[in-house]
Amino acid sequence: MRATVIYGERDIRVDEVPDPVLSTGGDAIVRVVAACVCGSDLWPYRGVTPTAKPHRIGHEFVGVVEQVGPDVKKVAVGDFVIAPFYDCDNTCPNCRNGVSTSCQHGGWWGADDEFGAFADGGQGEFVRVPHADGTLFATPEYPDEALIPSLLTLSDVMGTGHHAAVSAGVTKGSTVVVVGDGAVGLCAVLASHRLGASRIIAMSRHESRQKLALAFGATDIVEERGDEGIARITSMLDGIGADCVLECVGTKESMDQAIRSTRPGGMVGYVGVPNGGPELPIRTLFGSNVGVNGGVAPVRHYMEELLPEVLSGAINPGQVFDLELPLAEAAEAYAAMDERRAIKVLVRP
Repeated sequence: MRATVIYGERDIRVDEVPDPVLSTGGDAIVRVVAACVCGSDLWPYRGVTPTAKPHRIGHEFVGVVEQVGPDVKKVAVGDFVIAPFYDCDNTCPNCRNGVSTSCQHGGWWGADDEFGAFADGGQGEFVRVPHADGTLFATPEYPDEALIPSLLTLSDVMGTGHHAAVSAGVTKGSTVVVVGDGAVGLCAVLASHRLGASRIIAMSRHESRQKLALAFGATDIVEERGDEGIARITSMLDGIGADCVLECVGTKESMDQAIRSTRPGGMVGYVGVPNGGPELPIRTLFGSNVGVNGGVAPVRHYMEELLPEVLSGAINPGQVFDLELPLAEAAEAYAAMDERRAIKVLVRP
């Protein structure tokens, strides 16, 4: 089969690789219908995270179950399924506590699972899925083609944006600032609107992203950054800042922006993959009673809540995909996102 392999900085190729095979009894083979490139994939693409040797890449996909092992009970051949960006059994104590990203038996796409069998990267034609009953979430029936982009967001960005909002305590009437206008930040705007926030300020300098943020429920756009951005936000919010600030980037600058945009007693929800050494100023947090909560989003935990609203059309997070390419053009998909010519690229095998 064909799959995406990263060889080094800005070196993405589509190679012929071995077809996946069932090996542990509880696994499944999924034929990928749609996958995508994530902002976190750009860290190795840009060389920020070194690539020691060529390896498979991609962690967001939806598809159809082609085969199941003899121990699989909850998904069946022919099911249309959403895969979270990680493997989990959904039964261990951490999973039961809602933190399936810390599954005691789980792992990551493009790596060996706990049994030593390979779990394929998501950007390919097929994926072997460990712990199929815990990892995969089946839709009630095969979805309409128009819904597939939104269903794909449940594998990562919509669930991650939702996690930022939940972590910050967004509720009816909250004032919210979203730092980051990538797919996760835009989904965080949508999640905040869904949870009833009364005012949502999206920080963005890009017209196309501003328009989508407004369509997702943002009430205001702030283009300024740093001290100017913080001054603008506090002037808009009673001179004190927002109840909830959602940090969706992962740099030192974005975390600083988030913390200083939060009112005393407010909360920062952070989901940006840390890059560039973000640090917490404990004395500042102590003095202002600002809280910080978040981390790797347990998106598998949120699928049951979010799926019905995607299927009904109540939310349409798939609008974050503004470019679609065939798998053969995976290198262009990465380049388009790296150069900010696209918010998020959907890839079709």
